[in-house]
Amino acid sequence: MIKKTLVSILTIFLTLAISGCSNEGENDQLSRTEIFMGTPIKLTLYNESNEEILDKAFEKVSKIEDTLSINKPGTELDNLNAKSGISPVVLSEMSYDIIRKALEYSKLSDGGYDVSIGPLIKLWSIGLPEAKVPTQEEINEVIKLIDYSNIDMNDSNREVFLSKKGMIVDLGSIAKGYVADELVKLLKDEGIEKAIIDLGGNIYALGYKEENKKWRIGIQNPFDDRGNVVGTIDVANKSVVTTGVYERFIEKNGKKYHHILNPKTGYPYETNIAGVSIVADHSIDADALSTLVFTKGLEEGLKFVNELENVDAIFITNKKEIYTTKGIKDNFKIMNEEFKLCN
Repeated sequence: MIKKTLVSILTIFLTLAISGCSNEGENDQLSRTEIFMGTPIKLTLYNESNEEILDKAFEKVSKIEDTLSINKPGTELDNLNAKSGISPVVLSEMSYDIIRKALEYSKLSDGGYDVSIGPLIKLWSIGLPEAKVPTQEEINEVIKLIDYSNIDMNDSNREVFLSKKGMIVDLGSIAKGYVADELVKLLKDEGIEKAIIDLGGNIYALGYKEENKKWRIGIQNPFDDRGNVVGTIDVANKSVVTTGVYERFIEKNGKKYHHILNPKTGYPYETNIAGVSIVADHSIDADALSTLVFTKGLEEGLKFVNELENVDAIFITNKKEIYTTKGIKDNFKIMNEEFKLCN
């Protein structure tokens, strides 16, 4: 299973005019970028000049980070993990809801996606200076700690207990989606009708670029980390989230190990998929599903997404073949001749 990177470079490329609509002046656009858990978050508001809205947005982001980060001491999540196998912890509504959502996807995937994968993520530490290829003995030990069914939740008082000492809940595969959705709520409450929320690999397109004209989002080439795209998709009021093997990896003895780890084997998933992009109404769902679907491979992944309501996907295989789900078959436009649209 995957720790969805919070330190990745942008994995979805926006093919939209930076100035928004052509009849808008420079003062009609506001943009700001700040860092959240190591990831640049860029908010761009159109037809708006009130800087206080951006202030409120990034204050919310800061609050979420101070609650959910496992890299900052004293956060709720840090405290929960520290009390694993010792005692239950009462959480805020925010923390409780996001863990419950991650558990839903863990159950849906039968553990292929597992929110308790933290010990394995920490062992490999891919993307960090201490990254390494662990020994089989080390892997065998941490795998014993990974099992989402050992997370007990009490809805009556928002109490969570990690029943095995050493367990670590890791929300890296879902946190950016939660942040994006919270920002969408805030912007709507502030009367914003047109905006792009960009969390590097996680895009939410609010409203329409122009009347009856959707935003055009480019899908990252999973074999190129320089922002090149393989094609585009037009969306409005949708989230597009991409996961791929290009995001983070380490090399040893000429072999690459990507960051998408299988909680059952302890090693990176072996799959025919190089990258998958999920299109959904809510970013938290797209975020988790981009991870979950990747673990299933092409055939099972296509079948799985086609059975979901209001969710679509774009799959890019290791052979540079592209497959889309039924709902966006006529929407996705290929732009790179090295790739072949196969369905």
